[in-house]
Amino acid sequence: MKSEIRVRIAPSPTGFFHVGSARTALYNWLFARHNKGKFILRVEDTDLARSSEGMIQVILDGLKWLGIDWDEGPFYQSKRIDLYQKYVQKLLNDGRAYYCYCNPEDLAREKKAAYERKQDWRYDRRCLNISPQERAKRERLKTPKVVRFLVPDTPVSYHDLIHKEIVREAKDVEDLVILRSNGIPTYNLACVVDDFEMGISHVIRAVDHITNTPKQLLLFRALELPVPEYAHLPLILGEDKSKLSKRHGALSLMTYKEQGYLPEAMLNYLSLLGWSPGDDREVMSTREIMETFDLSRINPSNAVFDEQKLEWMNGQYIYAMSDEELLEQLSPFLVTFGLIHETDIAAKKDWILKVCGLVKLRLKTLADVNEVARYLFVDDFEYDKEGLQKHFNADTIKVLQEFLSKFEDTEEYNAQSIENCVRTYAEAKRLKARVIIHPLRLFVTGKQGGPGLFEIMELVGKDKCVKRIRRKINEFKEQHER
Repeated sequence: MKSEIRVRIAPSPTGFFHVGSARTALYNWLFARHNKGKFILRVEDTDLARSSEGMIQVILDGLKWLGIDWDEGPFYQSKRIDLYQKYVQKLLNDGRAYYCYCNPEDLAREKKAAYERKQDWRYDRRCLNISPQERAKRERLKTPKVVRFLVPDTPVSYHDLIHKEIVREAKDVEDLVILRSNGIPTYNLACVVDDFEMGISHVIRAVDHITNTPKQLLLFRALELPVPEYAHLPLILGEDKSKLSKRHGALSLMTYKEQGYLPEAMLNYLSLLGWSPGDDREVMSTREIMETFDLSRINPSNAVFDEQKLEWMNGQYIYAMSDEELLEQLSPFLVTFGLIHETDIAAKKDWILKVCGLVKLRLKTLADVNEVARYLFVDDFEYDKEGLQKHFNADTIKVLQEFLSKFEDTEEYNAQSIENCVRTYAEAKRLKARVIIHPLRLFVTGKQGGPGLFEIMELVGKDKCVKRIRRKINEFKEQHER
């Protein structure tokens, strides 16, 4: 391994910063931190038409949310154009690149026609040996030109740290454009220059870049620059084994924050999409992952993004939180869902902490609080339809109406006294307790399941419980008096 470990993440701000990009950043960061190296952030924004400040900010926000810090950067390729042009000029001077005056639209039509004939197509170097007179004519007419790299007629081989030995025949690599007609470098040239200038020791990136590596290796060698080591990460697929799309995970990373995922859980889950610590551990702290991380434990097979597994892991992190920590994380969601006013959180802190302790086992995401605990905060909630079919009937209404008269007379009000009241009434009426408990839960919470009913009723409060039970009793009577 090289003496100084220097790795980079180089996202392009032309789209969302999704989980694939996040995992690539994470693996580079873990590799750097494990080896006491440097992690560099580079923004490949030379596609000026598609790059945007907004997307750059999304990338920065996503990295910060995950807790991934960088040692150098961000460096912006759009501000380094002069540097790339110097390297292109060196290739031209050394006869390793040449000007191409071909009309790109004509070349595109040729390529399409070959494709329709099911034939391979590659640029035929028609501009490599044009006469000085023809070149002067095109320059005089100011014909748009690009610079192409002259690919040597030798195969390219290298050792990939994940996929082992890889060989690419020279005939499969065409003379790639390295400088556009507007003076902006293409991806492969800029990437090589930056990796050299930034002293990158290891290029750890997604496997869909593996076709670019031979091109970049040829550029490194033509420029007589030291070559970094390469490791191409397996793809992340959807559960149906197709390429990850918006329906199964290819969302902006920050969407997961909005949905109530914790950054520690997301980091933990992403770390296991292709890598294993070598034992059965799944829930691991960032420090544990960092101390264990090794490229040799990355599986070259594609990983599958399992939304349910991510939810499970997020739930584990939520449950492990103290009530105080959970309240801090939940507060924005409580406000967003209209469960409580932001100004009331401090005043009701002790009560909300009890809510956190009661419901956190049932939260898979922070946003679940609206579904899991809405009835604890507001009277505006929906009733389970199946539950109403079971319990919204004359017999149940009669039982609860009689129970309510006893319940309203209770002086002490806590979970234990509520349970005593229910069981005492059931015994007196020679009923099984569940005959009261099940419809009582439905009328108070709108649900058929959940945390302990008596603890729920204590937190909801006596007056609200009475009001809710009476509301359903009156609703039943009104429907049957019509």
